[in-house]
Amino acid sequence: MAQGASVAVFLAQIVTLLVCGRLLGELMQRIGQPPVMGQLVGGILLGPSVLGALSPALWHELFPASAAQHAMLDGIAQLGILLLLLVTGMETDLAVFRDARRTAISISLTGIIVPFICGLVLGWLVPDSILPSGSRRLITTLFLGTALSISSVKIVALVVRDLGFLRRTVGQVIVASAIIDDTIGWIIMSVIFGLALHGTVDIGVVTRSVLGTALFLVVSFTVGRRLVFLLIRWANDHFQSELPVIAVILAVMGCMALLTDAIGVHLVLGAFVAGILIGQSPILTRHIGEQLRGLILALFMPVFFGLAGLTTNVAALARTDMLLLTIGLILLASIGKFTGAFLGGRFGGLSYAESFAVGCGMNARGSTEVIVASIGLSIGALNQSLFTAIVAMAIVTTMSMPPLLKWALHFIPLSDEERARLQREDFEAQAFIRHVERLLVAVDDSPSGQLASRLVGLLAGVRGITTTVLHFDKQSGETRAETRSHVKQSAEAVKAGAEAADESANANTSSGVDITTRAEKSATSAETIAAEARKGYGLLCIGREPAAEGRRFDPQITHSVRRFAGAFAITIARHGRRRNPLTAPLSILVPVSGTSASRDAAELAIALAQGSQGTVKALFVANPARTPAWRQRFGEVLVPESSGGAAIREVVEIGEHYGIEVKGVIRRARTTEDAILREIDRGGHTLLVMGVSPRSGDELFFGDVAAGMLERSPCAIVFLSSEPPLTAPDNEAEGG
Repeated sequence: MAQGASVAVFLAQIVTLLVCGRLLGELMQRIGQPPVMGQLVGGILLGPSVLGALSPALWHELFPASAAQHAMLDGIAQLGILLLLLVTGMETDLAVFRDARRTAISISLTGIIVPFICGLVLGWLVPDSILPSGSRRLITTLFLGTALSISSVKIVALVVRDLGFLRRTVGQVIVASAIIDDTIGWIIMSVIFGLALHGTVDIGVVTRSVLGTALFLVVSFTVGRRLVFLLIRWANDHFQSELPVIAVILAVMGCMALLTDAIGVHLVLGAFVAGILIGQSPILTRHIGEQLRGLILALFMPVFFGLAGLTTNVAALARTDMLLLTIGLILLASIGKFTGAFLGGRFGGLSYAESFAVGCGMNARGSTEVIVASIGLSIGALNQSLFTAIVAMAIVTTMSMPPLLKWALHFIPLSDEERARLQREDFEAQAFIRHVERLLVAVDDSPSGQLASRLVGLLAGVRGITTTVLHFDKQSGETRAETRSHVKQSAEAVKAGAEAADESANANTSSGVDITTRAEKSATSAETIAAEARKGYGLLCIGREPAAEGRRFDPQITHSVRRFAGAFAITIARHGRRRNPLTAPLSILVPVSGTSASRDAAELAIALAQGSQGTVKALFVANPARTPAWRQRFGEVLVPESSGGAAIREVVEIGEHYGIEVKGVIRRARTTEDAILREIDRGGHTLLVMGVSPRSGDELFFGDVAAGMLERSPCAIVFLSSEPPLTAPDNEAEGG
């Protein structure tokens, strides 16, 4: 066939598989089944079983029996296997495993051992006529044991989530068990692949594969985790071309896959582990993950599963022996997996109802099964008939799992402990700081810069946030030695804050926070911040002087925050008779009003108190007893006093979640400014944290109360805006 015609046929194959897979996947999803089943069924319909039987001429024209033509499509499928394992690893949430590891390990081990033994027995009992080669019975038997013992974490997680049980304890146990199943399954399958290449069991080969796999896993989850993070951050921060992070992710996947191939196990193990490490990267932003998944799920997934269905010949099941083998395979897979998972659940401390649900939930093979069968077929461990039987088993077990699990979950009531945990998770899902992946800090050597550095260190340490500190010269004439000294001071202040957070008895910290400090020139501060912000940051913290004059912010501060399209915080140091907030535990006052801005500020205040082992007081200012009509119309927004209790209770609950006792007070005063100032004096507070919202206008303005605090507050201030300024003119002159 001519090269042009071959490319045209290849493109026609891809388009046909995409369209058919998408349509049938949509249909399956509408009836409550995983879309991958539609893509698999679409391939079967396009294969010899349906299209080949109804229109042989069209089928041969679309899928000609040409080795070169098949190699083109197979190349896409083989790359699709690696990319699918990459996505599966990225979607593997190890936090779920950590929360349910004891029970999950018990379920996974018994859930693998029991069906694996069933597969071994079946492999030794099947006649030679069904095997691809009588001399390779051991390899085929091991593949059957692996096929019966695995679960598809992707399908399991998808179904559990769709049923609304992903956050329930039993749902997390099911998903965690599937994660372990997938990991152990790929290790076993990779070792079996190494055996299949040699045709016989060689103790030396087995030992090398097992030890090599163990060493690969240990290095990957220690040194490799850090290396992957550094590579992703380096590409994200230094490349200016489009989609550099995705290119690095694909390169990392390819290198790790080649590494596992070099130690004698299958490529898929490297791709799967690479996905886990990449998914744990603290700066892998959501849109980058969505871009990568979009390419894989839209192109490679329907093509791979369509090709798997295309390879399946349902006509083989017309033979009595193959039909009986397929039925036996389905029964052994279902009964073996259910029994093993049920026993593991009981051993792990689950109730009968929970263990029954786990047994039902672990019985979906889905995409993982098809990948294993495809690999077995490609290396000769399975023939066409066994491949078809395994694919049929994958389809039946996957499509029967959702209704069975839904029925089983109805018998599991919601306990008080579980209800409390769900409420806590609902709170964390709405938390402001939780969604900050990276912190950008702009400071100089001033007291405000040193304070900002310390506060950022506390926040980064207590919440485990990757941080970049830009240190600007306070004076452009500084010598290089002076600049280095000031940068060192900022770095030490950030480090001191992070270490204080780590040492805090109340802090639930994430050790090993990554903090980078860099010297910059103040003459280009806004442009520098804008350029750095494009690398992806969730919060900008500024600590520079001059910060303000009277009730107005310095233009330099205004220009800087307006070049940052996200949440920002402005830190202003105030001394005098206050204790030094750089060293002492923080005594924080946070005005609250029930708005999202004040709630975010309260969350920040609690995090800072948590890291410094300080205290937090929430202040609600009730309406003045006598307020002039003009002030009611043009001044403060008056809030009913009855809402004060609700606003304070909300902050107290945030504090309880993080183990910080928040004291709440309601004060009446002529103005809100007076109430805040009196409370600062009364409580001896060293830091005022205010949630603000930018107002429209040429200057940075947060309202009269914030302006009053900017001018009159005797203690240090942090203004936190969880939304960007309303205007960000491109033609603003650089401040400073």
